[in-house]
Amino acid sequence: MAWDWQVFCKETTTGDVIAGCFGKGGDQTYLNWIISAWGWTLTVALSALVVALLAGLVIGTLRTLPDSPWLVRLANVWVELFRNVPLLVQIFLWYFVVPAVVPAMKTFPSEVLVILALGFFTSARVAEQVRSGIQALPRGQRYAGMALGFSTAQTYRYVLLPMALRIVIPPLTSESMNIIKNSSVAFAVSVAELTFFARQSGEETSQPVQMYLAVTILYALTAFVINRAMAFIEKRTRVPGFVAAGGMAGGH
Repeated sequence: MAWDWQVFCKETTTGDVIAGCFGKGGDQTYLNWIISAWGWTLTVALSALVVALLAGLVIGTLRTLPDSPWLVRLANVWVELFRNVPLLVQIFLWYFVVPAVVPAMKTFPSEVLVILALGFFTSARVAEQVRSGIQALPRGQRYAGMALGFSTAQTYRYVLLPMALRIVIPPLTSESMNIIKNSSVAFAVSVAELTFFARQSGEETSQPVQMYLAVTILYALTAFVINRAMAFIEKRTRVPGFVAAGGMAGGH
């Protein structure tokens, strides 16, 4: 098998090799295309991650409210719904069904619908991590907030969530890396991200091995950078001496 890495320097319409590998004017090489596809992967994944973190934080917090059972039930329904329906099915629901029910969404770009689908899907998993983080805290923390005269909202804002969010950074690291991988389903609705690029360019050039290998490297590189960034954040925000399963070390 011939490894023709010069394929990335070829113009996408004519197949001519372009010096420097970057197209000029209206020309586009496969190198231009893969960089653009990588940008779309990052845009979709990071935007979906923001949606997932915001929605997951709210839903996960609602699941731990002590005096609002109906809110807890609604939050549980959210988690079970988005966690148990396959992601690809949710993508198609947002792309085909939701715009039919809400006509205003017919004008939304495919990328936005994918971001919402992926964000809400991941929010169910984030909500589980947030709930676990809050429930891992000693009960005395909640009582301390109440003793200071804090309302329930203030207790969560100033006492529980700052601690809980620190201890759930490791599982959130996994979710952040998963969302990069899960963004590949966007190709199913023709979002021009990395998997879409690999499939299309592999067929056009008859060099699928190089294309898929390049895409694999970019996925791995992105996941590695996220992993290192989250590890840095975890190290900077770690609570000294905290043991999630048993409260504060040395507190016996």
